Amino acid sequence: MHPRHDSSSETTQLSEAASTRTIYSVSSGHGRAGVAVIRVSGSRADQAVLALCGRLPPVRIASLMTLRRPGDGQVLDRGLVIRFAAGASFTGEASAEFQIHGGLAVIRSVLHALSVLPGFRLAEAGEFTRRALENGRLDLTQVEALGDLIAADTEGQRRLALHGLEGAFGASVREWRSWLIDARALVAAEIDFSDEGDVGENAAGEIDSHLERLEIAFSGALATAERGRIITDGLKVAIVGAPNVGKSTLLNALAGSDVAIVTEHAGTTRDVLEVRLDLGGFPVVLQDTAGLREAQDPVEAIGIARGLRIAESADLLLILDDGRNGFAVAPEWKDVPSIRIRTKMDEGRADGVAEADLAISARTGAGLDSLQKRIAGTLAQSSDQELPLITRERQKAAIAAALDCCRAARRARLLGIDLLDEELRRIDGCLAGVLGLIDVEEVLGAIFSKFCVGK
Repeated sequence: MHPRHDSSSETTQLSEAASTRTIYSVSSGHGRAGVAVIRVSGSRADQAVLALCGRLPPVRIASLMTLRRPGDGQVLDRGLVIRFAAGASFTGEASAEFQIHGGLAVIRSVLHALSVLPGFRLAEAGEFTRRALENGRLDLTQVEALGDLIAADTEGQRRLALHGLEGAFGASVREWRSWLIDARALVAAEIDFSDEGDVGENAAGEIDSHLERLEIAFSGALATAERGRIITDGLKVAIVGAPNVGKSTLLNALAGSDVAIVTEHAGTTRDVLEVRLDLGGFPVVLQDTAGLREAQDPVEAIGIARGLRIAESADLLLILDDGRNGFAVAPEWKDVPSIRIRTKMDEGRADGVAEADLAISARTGAGLDSLQKRIAGTLAQSSDQELPLITRERQKAAIAAALDCCRAARRARLLGIDLLDEELRRIDGCLAGVLGLIDVEEVLGAIFSKFCVGK
C-alpha cells in the first residue's frame, strides 16, 4: 500500500515555511528619490548584509558600505547599512536596513540581489507590521494608529495617530484588564470558599467596586468616540438650500477650485459632491447637495432625496439663502448643528440678513474667513480637550459590548455567582479583542490590506 498523501497538511507546512522566511521590501516611497530604504526582517537578515556587503557592521550603528551583487561582486551602490538585533527591532526579529540612492535602477538591482538569496521573499502588504504584532512589539490599537499615521493629512490626524501609536489606548485597556483580573479572582475565591461567611460579604463589595470603575471607564472612553471619528475621518459639513442660492459657488470658493459646475439654471447639481479640506489642522468633508424643491425630473428627485439623507447624517449644516426663499428647514435636521448663511451679499440686497448667522459673498470672498473660522471652531473644541482613545468603529463596538457585559454583570450579582463569572469572562474577551489577543484574523486582513508593502 502506498502511504496516504495529505495535501492539506502539506499546504499548511508550506504556508508555515513561507511565513518564517526572511522578507524584504522597499520601505520608502516608490519612484525616484534622493534616498531609498530597503528593509529586511527575519532570521537570515545578517546573511543579507554579509552577502551584499561582505562583513557585518556593529548593531544599531549606521555604517557606510559598498553593496555588491552576490556571485560576481559587481558594485550595485554605496550607502548606509544598519543592523538590528532580534528583540530590538521594529518587527522584533533580526533586521537590517539598506539606505541607498533612490534611482529606480539602483533599487531594482538591490531587490534582485536579495531575491536570489535562499530563504528570502518579497514582503506582503503590511507584513512587517504584522510581524511586529505577532512578536508583541505592538498591540492591535497601535497597529491601527500606525495605519492612521501613515494616512494622516492634517495636524489633528497626526497628533491623534501618534497618541495611539504611543500606546495610550492599549495602556488603558491593559489597566482595565487588571481591574477585571482582580474581580475574577474575588469571584473565584467566593466560589471556592463559599462556606466561609465573611468571604462572600467582603468579596461582594470589592467586586461591585471594580465593576463600577469599569463601567465609568468604558462610558468615558465611548464618550470620546465621536470626537475620534471626526478627527480621523473628517467633520461632515453639508451645504443645503434652495436651487441657485450659491451652494456650488460656495463649495468652489472654499475648495479654491472649480469643483462644481455653476450655472443660473436650477437643478444643475444632481448628486452629492464632496471636497476634503484642511481647516485649522483638522479634516473637513464639504458636501454640496442638490437644490431643495419639488422636482419633476426623476433624476433630480433622486439627487434631492440623497441630499436630504446626507444632511440628516451630517455633523454640521450650512443652510444657505440668497434672500428670496427663506432658510430651508427639514424635521430630520432638528438635532444637527447648523449655520444659517445669507449669500450673494455683493448684489446689495438686505433681505434675510437679520435671520442669518453670517452674511457672505462667495464671488468676492466677503465673509468667507468668518465662515471658515466658525467651521474650524467646531473642530477646535476637540483639540482643546484630551485626545480621544477610540478612533475606529471596531474599537467602539468592542468597548460598547464590554460596557453591556459590565452592566449585565452587576445585575448578575443578584442572580448567581456563576452568571457573574460568565459576564466577567465576556468582558475580558472584549478587551482582549481590542488588543488583538483573540479573534482577529478577519480584522487583520482588513487592516493590513490598506498598508503599503514596505510597512
